[in-house]
Amino acid sequence: MNTSLRRIGVVGGGRMGAGIAEVCARAGLDTVVCEADATAAHAARDRVTASLARAVEKGRLDRASAEDALDRLAFTGSLDELADRHLVIEAVVENPEVKTEVFAALDKIVEDPGAILATNTSSIPVMRLGMATRRADRVVGLHFFNPVPVLPLVEVVASLHTAPQTVTAVEDFAAALGKSVVRSKDRAGFVVNALLVPYLLSAVRMAESGFATAADVDAAMELGCAHPTGPLKLADLIGLDTVASIAESLYEEFKEPLYAPPPLLQRMVQAGLLGRKTGRGFHVYDRG
Repeated sequence: MNTSLRRIGVVGGGRMGAGIAEVCARAGLDTVVCEADATAAHAARDRVTASLARAVEKGRLDRASAEDALDRLAFTGSLDELADRHLVIEAVVENPEVKTEVFAALDKIVEDPGAILATNTSSIPVMRLGMATRRADRVVGLHFFNPVPVLPLVEVVASLHTAPQTVTAVEDFAAALGKSVVRSKDRAGFVVNALLVPYLLSAVRMAESGFATAADVDAAMELGCAHPTGPLKLADLIGLDTVASIAESLYEEFKEPLYAPPPLLQRMVQAGLLGRKTGRGFHVYDRG
């Protein structure tokens, strides 16, 4: 395998973290997933196991390969277990304070001064996270897309401090996972979300105003523009809390009205109506 980064850590075992861990293990890499505690770590293992089982069921992976991938994975409730990693990818909640704390802790724990600390953030400037460490030249954005085992894109984001060799190393790593890479400057939203989120927010405003129902907004874009998923279904898939966080980060940086989260989106987040993961957002979902 054409990557020098063979021992991988993933901080956060939710949908994104579990997906990142899965593709690393499927690519033959020794992978440790760290969650907040043992209970959450067990849930992360269940998440990856279920995803591998679905891949086998759909014929995308043979059973032996799925079992081999699971054997390469370890799950823990302690960041100390990541001390020997070559690359640690942070995939916790999209909150700058939480992410900053994780990076400050990893900087002290990860022993190899040449190890790379990456963030899966979709909107927070990489510079902010790098400055929480003593190795800003080894901190980089590595933004995967949901569902990670299916979508082929990774955005690589270098801050003003990120060394060129860090960028090269993570690009080689992404290629070893079978991913395609696009580079972005270190600005809120990077490439994809800077384009996507204003579109999603426009759809929210259209539903909020009563101009069209959520179902009709989605049908219009699916049937009229050949989009595979309508904007409000997509927002539900991403998580309305994540969409709101990205919008807030974009608005904070650019102060442009198109980035401001609409009141309806904010109220839905406050109500815990976050989309697929809670069973209800702009649409209702079967959580069973």
